[in-house]
Amino acid sequence: MNIEQQIKELREELRAYNYQYYVLDNATVSDFEFDQKLKELQQLEDAHPEYFDANSPTQRVGGEITKNFETVKHNFRMYSLDNSYSKEDLEDWETRVKKMVDGDVNYACELKYDGASMSLTYEKGVLVRAVTRGDGFQGDNVTANVKTIKSVPLQLKGDYPELFEIRGEIVLPFDGFNAMNEERIAAGEEPYRNPRNTASGSLKLQDSAEVAKRPLDCLLYSLVANKLPVATQMEGLKKASDWGFKVPPVAKLASSIEEVLEFVNYWDKHRHELPYETDGVVVKVNSLQQQEELGYTSKSPRWAMAYKFKAEQVSTVLEEITYQVGRTGAITPVANLQPVELAGTTVKRASLHNADQIEKLDIRERDTVYVEKGGEIIPKIIGVNLEERPEDSQPTKYISQCPDCHTALVRTEGDAKHYCPNEEGCSTQIIGRIQHFISRKAMDIEGLGGETVALLVNEGVIKNYADLYALTVEDILPLERMAQKSAENLVEGVSKSKEIPFERVLFALGIRFVGETVAKKLAKHFKSIDALMEASFEQLIAVDEIGDRIAESVLAFFKIETQDLFSEIKQGETHREVVERLRAYGVQLAISEEELAGQTDTLAGSTFVVSGVFAKVSRTELKKLIEDNGGKVSGSISKKTSYVVAGDKMGPSKRTKAEELGVVIITEDDFLAMIAK
Repeated sequence: MNIEQQIKELREELRAYNYQYYVLDNATVSDFEFDQKLKELQQLEDAHPEYFDANSPTQRVGGEITKNFETVKHNFRMYSLDNSYSKEDLEDWETRVKKMVDGDVNYACELKYDGASMSLTYEKGVLVRAVTRGDGFQGDNVTANVKTIKSVPLQLKGDYPELFEIRGEIVLPFDGFNAMNEERIAAGEEPYRNPRNTASGSLKLQDSAEVAKRPLDCLLYSLVANKLPVATQMEGLKKASDWGFKVPPVAKLASSIEEVLEFVNYWDKHRHELPYETDGVVVKVNSLQQQEELGYTSKSPRWAMAYKFKAEQVSTVLEEITYQVGRTGAITPVANLQPVELAGTTVKRASLHNADQIEKLDIRERDTVYVEKGGEIIPKIIGVNLEERPEDSQPTKYISQCPDCHTALVRTEGDAKHYCPNEEGCSTQIIGRIQHFISRKAMDIEGLGGETVALLVNEGVIKNYADLYALTVEDILPLERMAQKSAENLVEGVSKSKEIPFERVLFALGIRFVGETVAKKLAKHFKSIDALMEASFEQLIAVDEIGDRIAESVLAFFKIETQDLFSEIKQGETHREVVERLRAYGVQLAISEEELAGQTDTLAGSTFVVSGVFAKVSRTELKKLIEDNGGKVSGSISKKTSYVVAGDKMGPSKRTKAEELGVVIITEDDFLAMIAK
């Protein structure tokens, strides 16, 4: 046997041992025997570097240093899940699902593991990329670190697709977490707080050799590709397991919400027997075709729901109520608590939301309050132990002036929040708006962080986000902790942000109620800031999903008069003047010609429902074609539906409803001919 063949056989043998031990939890050789074979392979590879393979079992020990993790755009967005907490929530979800799809609906039930979400990309059976969830649109490339995790296959086996992604969670089992903490305590170091945060933090270590020392595990549960070789979620889990992935074996197929709840109730009692942290159950419509029919909201898939186990609850003392000012001037009361352990973390603060919530629960300083983590993420106060209330307790009197600039607060009718109207004179608002402007989902300005923004504002160097584009290295150098290189990086990062597309610029402007999704809809509809600034109330609410409140906020933001939405306190530049400065600096304030090239108004005023399986374009591509040509896509048939694009396997009830309402049913070819004209 020649050297190359010997190396290949050793690699295959070690991969098989790895799979048996780390995925199937079934050791077939002793640790000593495995180590000896690994050592033999390492020696052969060292002597014959011409046979190097990045996916060899010897490469799992790490050693690659990553100083800056590259930001990578996801090919398929990583959505978050809607949460439910009761049988009624699940039943309401099922009702919505059955309104939108035909035929029987079955559900895949899986445990919701509490770890760091990860997307792995495989090409020709080889791991080529591992990316964190990030903001769902883009994440950090942590491939070198993930390759050190023994349960992540570097080379697949079987009939895998040419190119696909698989999503899952990087978790830290309790045994490994406890062992790590024992070592830290013995060394006189602070123990880690919880497995989830430790797993997430491990993925961002710069030295992959350090990551390799940590007993991380990877549980996979979702295949993603333009075309998958399976028809259901459960089939996908089976295929993933066959290809070599570690897929939790507890998933179960349910034919009703009652069966789903049986699964939920069983694991609510038995989850503490598992080696990992879990915080609920994920329920998915099993049919991938039905998943496509259901589609997505702006944040979550309509075909999945997370059922969260009852949140852990503790009691502690509310020591003080303080108030924060947001970038839009909104005031948020904050409960400062006596530190308490809750769901693996130390909780010191909790949001009190608004004056109505304080009044409703009659929350007072020095009260003993009940705290839980909403969705086990954000701490919230859910009640007061009145028996522990001090005798001299006084009702909470909500503040009447801004805690930053002392301007009198205002509260408009129908709004739960109080606001500081001093938009141009309240430093907290100014800093908040600029911090929002530079954030990752907005202008994504590298070299500029929140602390530097505060420093620039407080030193009087900038007053609004347009001022960023006039900054020079000379302006920045005198500031504390600013060296030549960091000043140059900041100016370069600001300059590069001029390439950011219009929809993100619009989001960055910080118009109240205009989040990412609304900004995209407004940008797509009006195509330029000029058209948006001149739009009337009627034109704004005519845009899909734009209601009265958003329309009024947009109109107020671009008011020609100098007064603010609430008062005549406004000083300095109007928003229109700031926009004009951004234009002069070269910021993108219209959809580019390249983007416009693929868009028409051919389908303007028409609403389409897409149903069935299509031969020439995918359902996703078909929906995009509708929107690119000015049409609107709806999930259900109504009197407002103009056309139903019917593919193979279109549900009979949808066809019947369309016929009853007199909605025109067209084929895929009919639609393509329609836009070709």
